[in-house]
Amino acid sequence: MKILVVEDEHKTGDYLRQGLAESGFLTELASNGVDGLHQALTGDFDLLVLDVMLPGLNGWQVLERLRQGGKQMPVLFLTARDQIEDRVKGLELGADDYLVKPFAFSELLARVRTLLRRGKSSIEPTVLRAADLELDLLRRRVTRAGSRIDLTAKEFALLELLLRRQGEVLPRSMIASQVWDMNFDSDTNVIDVAIRRLRAKVDDAFTPRLIRTARGMGYVLEVPGA
Repeated sequence: MKILVVEDEHKTGDYLRQGLAESGFLTELASNGVDGLHQALTGDFDLLVLDVMLPGLNGWQVLERLRQGGKQMPVLFLTARDQIEDRVKGLELGADDYLVKPFAFSELLARVRTLLRRGKSSIEPTVLRAADLELDLLRRRVTRAGSRIDLTAKEFALLELLLRRQGEVLPRSMIASQVWDMNFDSDTNVIDVAIRRLRAKVDDAFTPRLIRTARGMGYVLEVPGA
C-alpha cells in the first residue's frame, strides 16, 4: 500500500517516511502544501498523512481541494494544533482521523492500518494473488501453497509491487523509485540481490515459478500460461 506524507519539518518527515517504509509501506514525502496537493491529485495513494501548518497551502486547504477534486483516499491529520476546534474543523472538512504531535509511532501505525483497512474494504481486495501465492495487505502476511513465508519489510513491498503490476515488466528504475525511494544507480546490484532473495523464499521450492527476468529490461511476476 502507498502512503503520501505531507510534512514541512524535514526531521519529522524523514522519521515518518523511514518508519512507514520499515513497516512495509511504499511511502512518498512532500514538504509543502502545493507539492502535496499535486502529488495527491495525480498519484495513486491509499492514504494521506497531512500536517496543518504548511507553506504554500495549509493542510485545511489541501484537504478541501483534494475532496473537491474527487479524491476520497483516507486522510490522517498529524499536527501540533491540539485545540478541540481544530480537530472539529479537520473532521468536518473530510479528514478520517486526527493525531496530535508529539505522538508515539506505534499509535500512528495502528491508526494508519485501521484507516487502510476501513478504506480498502469496499474499494478493492486486501489480498493479492498469483497462482497459489497470496499476499495479505492488512495482516502483512504472505503464504504460498498454504505455507507461511516470512519476508522483510522491503521484500514485502517488492512483492506487493510485483503483484499489483502482475504481467508487466517493471524496469529497475521503477522498482528503485517505488520500493527504495531512490534514483536507480546502474552500478548497484541492490535490486538484483533483493529479487534473488525474494525468489529463494517464494519461488525456488514451488511450482510454477512466478518471478521472471526480462533480460535487459527488468522483472515481471506472472503465472505461466495465464
